[in-house]
Amino acid sequence: MRTYELEIFDQTSDYSELRLSTGVGAPKTRGVDRAAIGRLIGLMERDYSQHAVVQRVFGAPQLRDLGTKLAEFLDGDERWLTAVLGRPPGTTLRITAAEGFRHLPWELLAADGSYLAVSGHAPLLPVRAIGTHAALTAPVEPANRPLRVLFMATSPEGVEPVLSFEAEEAAILDATRRTGTELVVEESGTLDGLRFLNLDYGAGYFDILHLSGHANISADGQPVFLVENEFGGLAYATADQIAQAVSGRWPRLVFVSGCLTGNSPGSGAFPSMSESLVRAGAPAVLGWALPVGDVSATEFAAELYRSLADGQPLDRAVVEARQHLYANKRANWHLLRVYADRSPLARMVTPLHTKGRARIQIRAADQEFLDPQTQLSRVASRATFVGRRRAIQRCLRTLKQPQGGDGAADALVLQGMGGLGKSSLASRLLERMPTHQRAVWYGRVDLTKFRELTDKVDFPTREQQVEANELLEDQRLSLAVRLRRLLHVDGPLGQTPCLFVFDDFEDGNLDERDGGHVLAPEMADILPALLKAIRDTGSPSRVIITSRYRFHPPAGTSIRFESLETLTDVEQVKKLTNLPNLRPGSPVDPDIRDRAIEAAAGNPRLLDWLDLIVAAPNLDIDSLITAIEAEADRFRRETILAKNLLDSQNPELQNMLAKVNVVELPVPADTVRALHDHPDATAHIARAVQLGLMEEGTDPETNQPRYYVSNVLRPLIRPLITDDEYTQACAAAARSLYKLWITDPATSGSVS
Repeated sequence: MRTYELEIFDQTSDYSELRLSTGVGAPKTRGVDRAAIGRLIGLMERDYSQHAVVQRVFGAPQLRDLGTKLAEFLDGDERWLTAVLGRPPGTTLRITAAEGFRHLPWELLAADGSYLAVSGHAPLLPVRAIGTHAALTAPVEPANRPLRVLFMATSPEGVEPVLSFEAEEAAILDATRRTGTELVVEESGTLDGLRFLNLDYGAGYFDILHLSGHANISADGQPVFLVENEFGGLAYATADQIAQAVSGRWPRLVFVSGCLTGNSPGSGAFPSMSESLVRAGAPAVLGWALPVGDVSATEFAAELYRSLADGQPLDRAVVEARQHLYANKRANWHLLRVYADRSPLARMVTPLHTKGRARIQIRAADQEFLDPQTQLSRVASRATFVGRRRAIQRCLRTLKQPQGGDGAADALVLQGMGGLGKSSLASRLLERMPTHQRAVWYGRVDLTKFRELTDKVDFPTREQQVEANELLEDQRLSLAVRLRRLLHVDGPLGQTPCLFVFDDFEDGNLDERDGGHVLAPEMADILPALLKAIRDTGSPSRVIITSRYRFHPPAGTSIRFESLETLTDVEQVKKLTNLPNLRPGSPVDPDIRDRAIEAAAGNPRLLDWLDLIVAAPNLDIDSLITAIEAEADRFRRETILAKNLLDSQNPELQNMLAKVNVVELPVPADTVRALHDHPDATAHIARAVQLGLMEEGTDPETNQPRYYVSNVLRPLIRPLITDDEYTQACAAAARSLYKLWITDPATSGSVS
């Protein structure tokens, strides 16, 4: 696309000069009455936000009228704008002006009843130019590799609505599937997390920084981006603070995808967040001028990165993404703003089949979790995983914490009932730590299977793989000594951090003893040796275990347990969006759909399974409902609940579960004790959690444990107490929660 320069500057108190430079010959200039400029700015400020936000009418005549007025103003009597625009392949118009004039909605420019920004043959891209008026710098050579994106979504507790950042990540990956994109995710949503990740990868590694979340204008008129603090709570980040986190390591493009990030407060008197980031050093920044819908923002990002990953220049990529929104009748098509310095808006990477183009080396983590018989993935893919944000953040802090640091552990155990997504969470953690190699075992692991480690890990050299294999086969040394030598800084894996994953650990690796679980004999050799080797060598490698049951950690090792809860309402809504038959608006009968969702009780695996059941052919409504309920009960008993395990517990513990189940929310330990007034209440809680009969999660506000008996258990445990006991339990729960959440919330926190 050709690049033209449009400048306006004051000559006197009532007179300005408009200058258009085409790069050929002398610039075209003409005088403009400042009063006319003031009237134009006033008109746009009065009408633009009203028609763009309040009416939400796609292609509203009022917006086209505004665009026509803008074009007539630029065209003037000399018609010199008409002479340079409308020529293929299109034009990038760099606008240099002060305050309100720069922030007019130039994206609406219209001629002959058509918007120039979405023209099919000669589109116009307005760019708000920031910086000196020096000549443009030399072209930047594209990297001969796939696109690299640093993606950080922010989702602070208590901020509504909760955005579908998982869908945005998935859409970008899907849109760039053909050419490939290395999408590295910063999961904490904090400025510190952004700072450390940027430091770890170094300057020039990423092409794009994508920040997704809510943004606003503070009470003092300053644009802010809503980020998270270390506990997931709300924090506000200014453009200066974001720039400090980047520490001068700017990628070619920053996309602050949040409402008002391209909005200039005070009628243009103050810079927008996007403009401030360019002034801080970012070459180009994209932002939204007004509130934008979640769907539109996601579609724009996906199309933008599709074009960039294909090797398109940045200006052309923005145009194509905007054209996509317009073609799909998204009323937000004109809200995207481009701010840039004098750097060319060139392509970032080469096209797919460029000779010598590098490839992405990391395999999708869900492909590490294959069923041994079908060789199909047993976990949610990166595109379908939703929720678990706080759990992921806690787990990553544990896995990334150096030895001896606060909260560090040699192993992380993801524990909970079947179907809650333990393996999917493990897969997500692997995705979030792309710097680590992966070795995943499923079910029972003996010494023979453990030695398959050398086939699972990609060693830096063939020689190191041979050395590791010989070391693990050397029967003259104990396993502990072999693993220490393997992970030693000078050993075969000394410079290769790994994540060792034992999936479905309860299947063959645990034995029952005294009502609890201990390591099976062969695993009792493997796990302690591996954990102690990690600790003794100071290795950054870590162990992840998924298990239905808790077990006693080996002596001298550090293990952290992360218990999974049933999906929250917000997480379930996101999950349902990915299910073709249970999602809102599906062709399935609403009554059947609602009953199926209720039967799943927030269990992700049950939701997946019932999504298939409700689509079963040749079933009338009554038989389909019966099939859902009957199959759900069978699924619960045989695959999830292990009814015999419940029956084997002492009556007091069963009674506790039945009473806690009257509350359909996670509750603090104090409420559990109020419901279960028993001298062994603490032991009963620990025992129920250990066996997966009760979920133990973490309250995001207090960081304290909270407990929940899933509705999945209800058909089994409701008969364990009488109607009178049920009523008494409801009253006891109400009294306890009123005290904890209403009377004295400062000391107890609240449950969301």
